[in-house]
Order: sequence, then C-alpha cells, then structure tokens
Amino acid sequence: MTPMVDASPHEQPPARSRTRTWAVVAAACTGQFLVVLDVSVVNVALPSMRTDLGLSAPGLQWVVNAYSIAFAGFMLLGGRAADIYGRKRMFLTGIGLFTVASLAGGFAQEGWQLLAARAGQGLGAAVLSPATLTILTAAVPEGPARTRAIGTWMAVGAGGGAAGGLIGGVLTDTLSWRWVLLINVPIGALVIVGAAVWLAEGAAGDRRRMDLLGAVLVTAGLATTAYGIVQTEAEGWTAAATLVPLLGGLALLGLFVLVEARAAAPLMPLRVLGVRAVSAANVSMLLLGSATFGMWYFMTVYAQNILGYTPLQAGLALLPASVAVFAASKAAPRIMTRSGAKALAVTGVLVTAAGFGWQSTMGVDGSYLTSVCLPGLLMMTGAGLASTPLATLATSGAAPGDAGLVSGLVNTSRTMGGALGLAVLSTVAAARTAGSGGAAEITAGYALAFRTSALVLVAGAVMMLLWLPGRGSTGPGGGPGTRAGNRAGRPGKAPAPALHSPEA
Repeated sequence: MTPMVDASPHEQPPARSRTRTWAVVAAACTGQFLVVLDVSVVNVALPSMRTDLGLSAPGLQWVVNAYSIAFAGFMLLGGRAADIYGRKRMFLTGIGLFTVASLAGGFAQEGWQLLAARAGQGLGAAVLSPATLTILTAAVPEGPARTRAIGTWMAVGAGGGAAGGLIGGVLTDTLSWRWVLLINVPIGALVIVGAAVWLAEGAAGDRRRMDLLGAVLVTAGLATTAYGIVQTEAEGWTAAATLVPLLGGLALLGLFVLVEARAAAPLMPLRVLGVRAVSAANVSMLLLGSATFGMWYFMTVYAQNILGYTPLQAGLALLPASVAVFAASKAAPRIMTRSGAKALAVTGVLVTAAGFGWQSTMGVDGSYLTSVCLPGLLMMTGAGLASTPLATLATSGAAPGDAGLVSGLVNTSRTMGGALGLAVLSTVAAARTAGSGGAAEITAGYALAFRTSALVLVAGAVMMLLWLPGRGSTGPGGGPGTRAGNRAGRPGKAPAPALHSPEA
C-alpha cells in the first residue's frame, strides 16, 4: 500500500511538498470539474436522447433536474460527511458513485433508467463536491498560495459548467449522446487511482452525527416542489396535479426546518444561518443560480431548434461564453482585493442582468454575434465575477469543523436555485408559447424567460446592496467584511468558496 503523506508542507522536503500539494489540487479540481460539467453537458444531447429513448418534453427536462435536485438535496449531507468521516474517504466514495452511475446512464435503454442514473450521478456529486474544497484548503497553507489554489478551483469549476455545451456537442456529433455520460468513466477511474495515492486522510469526528432524516426531507421537498412547478406547464397553477406537489413540497421543506431545529446533530444547524454574511450570500447565490442555470439550457435549444445549429455548432457557439466565465473567475480574486467582496458581487450581478436583458431581444433570424456571442459574453463575465466574492462571503464565518457543511450549503443554494429556476423559467416560456410550435412563438417564450431572469438579477442586486456585509462590517472569523481582512486585500480568514456552478 502506498504510504500516506501528512498534509503539512512543513514536515516534508520543499520540492516533494510542492509536488504533492499540486497533485492534491489537481485531483480536487478534476473532481469538481466532473460534477459541474455534468450539470450542463447533457443539454446539447437532449434532442438525441428524446429520439432514442422516447422521452416526453417534461421527461427531457427531468434529465437535467434529476441530477441537479439530487445534487442540491444531498450536498449538505455530503459536506457534513466530509467533516465527520474524513475528506479522502468521502472523496473516493463520491467519485466512485458518480463513475458507476455514469456507466449506468450511458447504457440506459429506457427513459426511467436514464433518469435513475442521473439521480445517482447527483448523489455521487453531492458527496464528492464538498470534499474537493476541504481537501484543497487542508493541503495548501493559508495565504497567497491558498488564494491562488482556490482561484484555480473556482475557475475549473466555472469552466466545467461552461464547457459542457462544447464537450457535449463534440461527443454527440462524433459518437452518440451516450458518450456525454460514458466519458466520465475513464476519467473517474484515473481520479480514483490518483486520489488513493496522493490524498491524505483528515481526522474523522463523531460518526454518530449523521442526519439522514434531514437529508431525505430536504431532497424530497426540493424534488416535489420542482415537480409541481413543472406540472404548471401542462395543468396550470390551480389544478390539483400542480397544487398537491407544490404544497406537499413546501410542507416537507417546512418539516425539514423543524427537524433541524430539534435535532441534536442537525444536517443544517440553523445557527449557521444566523451569521449575516452566510445567510445573505447564500440567498444571493440562490438567486444568481436561479437565473443563470437556465441560460445554458435555453441558449442551447435556441441555437439548435431556432437557428438550426448542429449539437457541435451549438457547443462551439457558446465557447466564448465558456472562456469568459473561466477568465472572470480567475480575475475575480485580484479585483476583489481592490474593490471588496460586496462591491464586486453587486457589479457582477448587474453585468449579468445586462447580458440577460440583451439576450431577451433574440429573434428568429438573429445573427450569431448579437443573438448568441455578445450577450453570452456579458452574462457569463458577470456571473464569473459575482460567484467568487459571494462564495467567499458565505464561508468567511465557518468554524473549522463546519467547513464542509458551509461549502455544501453554498453549493446547495446555487444548485437548488438552478433546479427550481429552470422549472419556473421553462413554465414561463411555455406559457408565452401557449402550445404553438411556430419558431416565432417559441423564440418569444425563450426571450420572456431571459427577461424574467434579468428582473430577478436586478432585484437580487438591490437586496445584496442592503444585506451583504460591506468593508466595515464585523463578521465572524475576521471574514471579508472586517476591516482587518480588507486591509490585507483578502479575507482575514482563508476563504473556502464552493462553486459549479453550471453558470459559473
């Protein structure tokens, strides 16, 4: 067996320490890239999946939502498990589940098999994603090196979500839709081997502190609520088929809150939300995710269904937006040292809103430059700039034992917002289309979805101005809101942002 190496760089020769540290960073970033990639990589393959497996329109939407809801619902449990059972153990468990589910999805012969595999991928991602961040922050010493490592992790996650369209287009056009899932298998196997060799295990806590009931309630609540929203497209808002799951989902989420308030070791300690930076940044991340998650979905179907692009052409068309979100995520830490986290977050959200407003002018005969490229650049530049400061603010007050939990909470807020936002925006678009199959009506529905997203983002920016802590605010742990942290040009406590974001 390969001997484990201690995480502290001061107890190893410098060269070996640097090699091991960046191997750990590479493993963590690759794991995050995979889980974020699979939020969006299926988008361009959806028409092929529908033809091959005979999926209905709502079923097609659930190819996306089955993953994102399982991802969001179990991420809090995954974050807590990394704190309790050890980050290496949970990393290997998560990547193993994700790889096996990808294999099952690639060989699915029925629609329900594909949906079950996508939910399995989401569960694996929920275990894997929080562990990637705790592994990275444990391996890299506090200071500029950790800031650079987190920036790299952030950018890789952003690139994973943004590159999904291109990678999915290449695989669907050259091989088949099945390879958007099967490609994860060899990559996952390599990551498992590398993680087994290079990762050091963190200390495990009390293994009895697992809130399975809370995880089941929050996941069931999110899934049921999303199903109710999807039902409005066919049944309307007042039908029993809509109201029963909507009210049932909200009741399950309310029960989750009650359970967490009474549990001895809750999955989501409500005290964490009592910290202003944590609660404000998570609500902001939820709103950002709800608007931007659907961008890749609607842009992909617009490019293929209206402009007549092939899957590969659609992926290439969105490549500039992919580059923009990657570059903005890499630049955000440097800009944040000058502007402060709050100012950059608000600016990024407003830039994103401007891009969504521009995209809402799309037409049937839109040109690539003004209907796809430039609005996409604006939307994703803003999203990349906003995500890093929001994640940093959210995690600035985390105690060491809660690092995985808070990282999971940020991911949960973003992914939950994305899943519910896609359901709402799809309903908005369908209501505008009113059942018509004409290109003009379909395009008008997509445009209304983008216009709605722009309004949500503007409202979010106003909320952030009023609620997010600023430079002079005092936050726990000397976080981004403290004077000391801002004098140093970075949070007083090393940030532990959690991203994927599909949008950034």
